[in-house]
Amino acid sequence: MDVTDVTPQLDRLEEELNKAEEVLNPLLGDIGDISSKLPLLDKAKLYVLATYTIESLLFSALRLNGVDTRNHAVFTELTRVKQYTEKIQKLENPPAPRENMVNTEAAARLLKSDLGDNKDIKAKLTELIAKEREKAGAKSTEKKRPAEESAVENSSTDAGQKLRKRPKRNGGKKKK
Repeated sequence: MDVTDVTPQLDRLEEELNKAEEVLNPLLGDIGDISSKLPLLDKAKLYVLATYTIESLLFSALRLNGVDTRNHAVFTELTRVKQYTEKIQKLENPPAPRENMVNTEAAARLLKSDLGDNKDIKAKLTELIAKEREKAGAKSTEKKRPAEESAVENSSTDAGQKLRKRPKRNGGKKKK
């Protein structure tokens, strides 16, 4: 293998690194001072954004030089930083809180068992339980989709037709 003088390439690399340092110095030189004045979530955003910027620049430089970036460590770092970005977005936009639903039928049964001595309360609770059961029955029939109902009807009629059309085995002869 021919060994050539690599001094010109090293000089060029040093110049490029100095340029990159000059460009990034305003951001990275005071990042500690800037972040100390920020709230915690904004501080996390700043650090993630700075890291993503640097990793993106490295990724772009590698791509321009023909390096397979999919198998490079820079790609894994970019995906890691993207995951942090997603976590920050989840913190900023939390999912809507669930609405708590009260099972009124169960509550009425509980009250009925505890307050069963009073006939007026017992009658009202029995009535309430019956109403809640009717509501639950109505909701369950509403939830069933028309397509499912027709599919069930079709499958039952198809099965009945298949049973009627079933050919006899052994040519209709009885076994001995």
